[in-house]
Amino acid sequence: MPYHRFEDYKARAHAIHLTTAQNRKIEGQYMFFCHVTKAAGTGSELHYHPNELLVFVIKGKANIVVGRDRRVVPAGTFVHIPPNARHSVKATEEEDMQYLYIKDQTWSMVGVAEDEALPDKAPDVEDVAKQYAAGEWPGGEKNPEQSSAILDGLNHCYYPVIDSFDAPSISLNRIRRVEGQRLAFEFSDMPEGTKIERPKTDHEEFIYLINGHLETDIAGEAKSCEPGDVLEIPKGSKFSAKVTKGPVRYASVISMPYLEEKIDQ
Repeated sequence: MPYHRFEDYKARAHAIHLTTAQNRKIEGQYMFFCHVTKAAGTGSELHYHPNELLVFVIKGKANIVVGRDRRVVPAGTFVHIPPNARHSVKATEEEDMQYLYIKDQTWSMVGVAEDEALPDKAPDVEDVAKQYAAGEWPGGEKNPEQSSAILDGLNHCYYPVIDSFDAPSISLNRIRRVEGQRLAFEFSDMPEGTKIERPKTDHEEFIYLINGHLETDIAGEAKSCEPGDVLEIPKGSKFSAKVTKGPVRYASVISMPYLEEKIDQ
């Protein structure tokens, strides 16, 4: 099914021992594309995981740590969290927070506490929930010296993208792109009348429509898309879109060749 809305998915905690996140997950071939809500003043403990994580704040403010770098960032900010980077994401005390949360599928949705060794096998979401419900700690033994968490040498991971999603329309198409080793993030502005034609999409892509309306076709399935719609475009699919009511603003994530090769093997 190439079209989704996050409200059609049940919100649940995928790592209840580490975070208060209520996560609505869409699973692609190469990535988990998710919407996360965190109540004001709550969030995740410091942790890490071997998969690359992308965060794009869409409501409220986020108190984020990546490595040793802590910042409070507003909606419209993109944050790149490299594999095994120590991090946490919390809502500020003033209001609830929402963000897009994207992980590559080389590991599960469950991270590892910063002071634990990386297990040989990715934790299973259901097993973690059962252990936690039984009063057991789902993680490993506390052993900071054996932790694989990276604190230093991560460089700058914070990218302001747009000050307001209601900012005035622009006169031309504009795409801002941040490219990781495994996943690329794009934020697109498109005025009314803009068309996209792809006979064959090179990589898997998810699009989250923030503003405006699109007439789209994914592999022969057409839909009039509005804000809040999620488009799942599989690798190799034919895709077309036209901005029928603009401006259109959307965030998208694209799989990179390194990730595709790693998972395909």
